[in-house]
Amino acid sequence: MDFYRFRVFLKDKYQVAKAYLFIGFMPDNQKLYDYLKRSGYVLIFKPVLESKLKKNKNLVKVKGNVDAELVLHTMIEFPNYQKAIIVSGDGDFYCLAEYLEGKKKLEKILVPNKKFSSLLRKYNPYIVNIDLFRNKLQK
Repeated sequence: MDFYRFRVFLKDKYQVAKAYLFIGFMPDNQKLYDYLKRSGYVLIFKPVLESKLKKNKNLVKVKGNVDAELVLHTMIEFPNYQKAIIVSGDGDFYCLAEYLEGKKKLEKILVPNKKFSSLLRKYNPYIVNIDLFRNKLQK
C-alpha cells in the first residue's frame, strides 16, 4: 500500500483532517518517518523491544505494540474530533469501537483484509475492507 495514496484516500473519501499513525520507533527508519510526515500523517512513536529468537540467536525479533497508545491517544483527543476511523482488524480495539459507537463518534473501521477479529463483527455496518480499494492504494 502506498501511504501517500492512502492519506489522500482518507481525506477525499472520509474528509479526515488529521490522520494519526502509531508506529514503533527505530532510528534506522528515519527516511520512512520523514516520508510519512510529508504524506500528511501525525506520527505517534513507541519505543520498540528487541529480543533474540530462541531457535536462532542470530535473528532479532522487533516488537512495537501500539494498541494502548492508540486507545489512549483517541481518548485524550476525544473532544477535538467529530468522528473517528479506526484502521485495524484487531479485536483489541473492540472496547474502543464500543465506546466510540456509544458516543456517536465511530465513523468507520477500515480493516486491511477479509480476515479480521470476530469480535468486530458486531460493528459490520462500520467495517470497510481496504482491499476493495487496492487499485487506488497500490504504489
